[in-house]
Amino acid sequence: MTTREILQKMKVKVGLGSSDPDSGKGKSKMSKNITHGYHLVKGKSYHDMEDYVVAQFKQIDNNELGLFAIFDGHAGQNVPNYLRSHLFDNILHEPDFWKEPADAVKRAYSKTDSNILDMSGELGRGGSTAVTAILVNCQKLIVANIGDSRAVLCKKGVAKQLSVDHEPTAEHEDIKNRGGFVSNFPVYLEHDRLCSSAKDTAFVINSGDVPRVDGRLAVSRAFGDKSLKKHLSSEPFVTVENIGDDAEFVILASDGLWKVMSNQEAANCIKNIKDARSSAKRLTEEAVNRKSTDDISCIVVKFQ
Repeated sequence: MTTREILQKMKVKVGLGSSDPDSGKGKSKMSKNITHGYHLVKGKSYHDMEDYVVAQFKQIDNNELGLFAIFDGHAGQNVPNYLRSHLFDNILHEPDFWKEPADAVKRAYSKTDSNILDMSGELGRGGSTAVTAILVNCQKLIVANIGDSRAVLCKKGVAKQLSVDHEPTAEHEDIKNRGGFVSNFPVYLEHDRLCSSAKDTAFVINSGDVPRVDGRLAVSRAFGDKSLKKHLSSEPFVTVENIGDDAEFVILASDGLWKVMSNQEAANCIKNIKDARSSAKRLTEEAVNRKSTDDISCIVVKFQ
């Protein structure tokens, strides 16, 4: 077994998806019925895989937390990789997490974004969307997101979206009030080429297919993106959902899935699949079959 394969197995064991196409699974110690699985597929873009995943159960004193996240990076891997390593720690270190989890998550998102901006010299100018879900003692699900990675809960066969897609058109006025603009017109961008020379750059053009903040970014909220931050928000949408007997599963996925599948289509796709990892893999395969060309990352948490 190579060193890379050994490291990969270690990452799977602790529930950390890497930038390589990968899958993994785990289960709750508190409830034998609750399991999770994840799967990642590299898209057809010119750059390396920029999706990162966290999927693990963690014991804190007498409590069990399920920690699940999709980080969909853009203009580099550094920001989503940083989020994978630090965001949940920052959330759990908030002193009132157990009493006021929604407020704690909002503060931790803000502090994490500030840290990323302060480290822009090291992390670069890129950014990342995020959707996070924390399952507390198998009973309560705290979901937060910025950008267009999405969380969908299925109850009695019906899909319910738990996150908000932060699209530039929906927040056009806020962006304008910050001094920015929303445009479908192509914009030339200087992009660091992935090569040995840091001075070697290339100019690429954003296609004019979707509205973008300042003609550049297709989401109105994100971590990082220092050059656009004056016109972007990093405030997450947060919701708390009680997990009752009618909850079947929750799907977390990057927009590589949601661009080609509706919430209900995704729920229907895996409703008869018992295994969580097989469910996540099935969703990514279906997205590829539907001609998704973006990076696709998916987590499924089964409650039954």
